[in-house]
Amino acid sequence: MDAWEEGLPGKPCFLVQQPRLCWWLSPFFLTCAVYFLLWIPEDQVSWVSALVKCLPVLCLAVSLQAVRGGRGYHTRLQGALLSSAVGDACLIWPEAFLFGVAAFAMAHLLYLWAFGLTPLRPGLLLPVALVSVLYYGLLLLHLPASMVPALAAYSLVLAAMLWRGLARGGTVCWGALLFTLSDSVLAWDTFVQPLPYARQVVMTTYYAAQLLITLSAFQSRRLKTT
Repeated sequence: MDAWEEGLPGKPCFLVQQPRLCWWLSPFFLTCAVYFLLWIPEDQVSWVSALVKCLPVLCLAVSLQAVRGGRGYHTRLQGALLSSAVGDACLIWPEAFLFGVAAFAMAHLLYLWAFGLTPLRPGLLLPVALVSVLYYGLLLLHLPASMVPALAAYSLVLAAMLWRGLARGGTVCWGALLFTLSDSVLAWDTFVQPLPYARQVVMTTYYAAQLLITLSAFQSRRLKTT
């Protein structure tokens, strides 16, 4: 039986449990609204701004407690979300930028572990590799020499996560694409030239990416009733 068909006969479990799913995800949408409404200025470096930025992702990690079964998969997603929250906090402080990169690299490695290698779909690897090499090859020319090794390694991990996300399909596919877009816009805006509305684009695509990847855990499992 297809994983989407768990629950009531003939109806996808994901659709049947939508009311409870909305309940578990409501803190995420609320904290996203708080972030965009408060819109803490970019030059305001504080623990309050770090907390407001991290809360939506932390709420997604908590929402995965609603998933019944499949602990291996959703536990890895939780680890990736918590690592992402650490990265979000680190990027508030410019001097902690490389720590943020390391935290997001760990998040992508956990996503890679969760997505697995089945189906392999090696045909997706070539276009992902070509686009990544072209983009990051150009980007690396604008980086300080001290950052090149760390960001080159990060780009490889991100490209691998994108490949496995595309191979897995469903909401994970779109989440991986949006995550890559968010990182690409952020890197270009930071190191090459400022882009109009960059922060809005980066954070909107980032939160949407994390939500779409998180939804993959709900699509194949039932929700707890308590």
